[in-house]
Amino acid sequence: MAGMLEILSLSNASVSLLSGGRRITSSEFQGLQLSPNSFQSPSLSSKSSCLRARIVCDAAQQISLDEGQNRGESRSFKRLKAQRVRYLVRESHKKKKQDSNLEHDEQKAKITPQDFPTVSHDEPNSLDEQVVSCVKKDASKKIHSRVRSARQNVLSIASAASSKGWGNVEPSDSYGYKVDDISKKLKKLNIKSDFFSRKSFEELGCSGYIIESLGNQNYIRPSHIQAMAFTPVIGGKSCIIADQSGSGKTLSYLVPLVQRLRQDELQGLGKPVSQCPRVVILVPTAELASQVLSNCRSLSKVGAPFRSMVATGGFRQRTQLENLKQELDVLIATPGRFMFLVKEGFLQLTNLKCAVLDEVDILFNDEDFELALQSLVNSAPVTMQYLFVTATLPVEIYNKLVETFPDCEVIMGPGMHRTSPGLEEILIDCSGDENSEKTPDTAFLNKKNALLRLVEESPVTKTIVFCNKIETCRKVENALKRFDRKGICTRVLPFHSALEQESRLTNMREFHSLPANSISMFLVCTDRASRGIDFAGVDHVVLFDFPRDPSEYVRRVGRTARGAGGKGKAFIFVVGKQVSLARRIIERNRKGHPLHDVPSTYEMMS
Repeated sequence: MAGMLEILSLSNASVSLLSGGRRITSSEFQGLQLSPNSFQSPSLSSKSSCLRARIVCDAAQQISLDEGQNRGESRSFKRLKAQRVRYLVRESHKKKKQDSNLEHDEQKAKITPQDFPTVSHDEPNSLDEQVVSCVKKDASKKIHSRVRSARQNVLSIASAASSKGWGNVEPSDSYGYKVDDISKKLKKLNIKSDFFSRKSFEELGCSGYIIESLGNQNYIRPSHIQAMAFTPVIGGKSCIIADQSGSGKTLSYLVPLVQRLRQDELQGLGKPVSQCPRVVILVPTAELASQVLSNCRSLSKVGAPFRSMVATGGFRQRTQLENLKQELDVLIATPGRFMFLVKEGFLQLTNLKCAVLDEVDILFNDEDFELALQSLVNSAPVTMQYLFVTATLPVEIYNKLVETFPDCEVIMGPGMHRTSPGLEEILIDCSGDENSEKTPDTAFLNKKNALLRLVEESPVTKTIVFCNKIETCRKVENALKRFDRKGICTRVLPFHSALEQESRLTNMREFHSLPANSISMFLVCTDRASRGIDFAGVDHVVLFDFPRDPSEYVRRVGRTARGAGGKGKAFIFVVGKQVSLARRIIERNRKGHPLHDVPSTYEMMS
């Protein structure tokens, strides 16, 4: 492979083994399976939770993890409200820890330690083996066994063909489970400590028809953010709802809103009217609008009937206008189409009860959004409820919201500013050796070779490849297609704004589906795919280009390891100064720190 490839495996609980730290030559590397799990065993070091496995080809420059962390790159928003964000994060984690300790004490009184299941995120086997490890097993034997296995993998030059999966990670499931496996999964996931709340939907105050509807979708218990948001949302309070990607934020506002709409109807306090929705949900992209509509229709199928529709660009305007003339409860729209409907008189806001701004930090980048927000404030009833939903809460966005809506209640989930505990992040330095020419073309060539090496040696079912530009997407797409010209083993699906909307939705639906055996699907995309879209079953994410904004990193890697027990890997391709920047972002995510003082890539390069 041209240039130099360095892999730094950063895991929440792992140990790096590489035959005493010796270098591996290029010829040896050809036969080495790129499975980060091959180098890991349960944590044997108490000094750091960030441990590395290195594979170096040709001349590799060793880089210290602490490099670049004391250079003083920071930017200040010159406001004290950043302290408020940090305080909310700390309080959220403290509350979760207290709940966990209380639950632990309750469980100790009921069951013996031998029967208590624990969640494990470092087992490279099937879901059943990943999630459950009994206390009575001999931990030391497991450690020594995995150490021996790792050494054998590293030293085995003439290895057999790699098994399906980078590190044998099985495709992850979505938040819901199959009905016949519900009781089994509940026992094995230890639901009250990680993803799920200690309360049930019934204890939150959900009506019977809502519980029935959720049960039909295999939602058996609320996540933390769903439990935290239910009472204030159904009570009509304006809220900022913030938690990590994949935590279930869409249902956290849909469930209480739908129940409140139904209660108002039964009490004669409100009813659906044509061209006058009771709830407006603004989203940044048509794809996210389609996903939210799917959630609405799933809820309305059983027990909780209500009518919802989408209004976005790229579809027949006449059809949308005809749908608006019917009775309407929930309208999901992008800011541009929303403003068009309001200005032309096709949409009235007099019946509005609630406005949801999903992915609000992304919406602020939309040129039509502030006009749409101002239109809501000026035209809607004074008592209207506002819900601001986000996976990242930059300080400047927080400041804007609390200044405009000072009575907003901030609901910050325990995973805020953190990546999923089931996610393994792997830095791949594609800078090349010290003597090689440093140009955008050589950087692209090194990254392309690294990508093809990963694809060739360890295929998986679903991979998302993120690029910063449409031009780069096309180059990566062509490289993957040339790799398998006949399309026997791979299926490459582009996803960016240069495509027609119908083509994007078609590719998104295909990527959601289960491919045929031995087919690896690649979604090659820009950040459009990271804006709230729930891609279930994504094995891995590749950051071919490092994101321009630090908060976008969290969104990209959040497309895998989603939901309860979700596992996945993110391969981050970096060059030059991006190495230290990536380490800094990863460390802050693990500690739950906001990214407001991390410089953007452009600032870092200047």
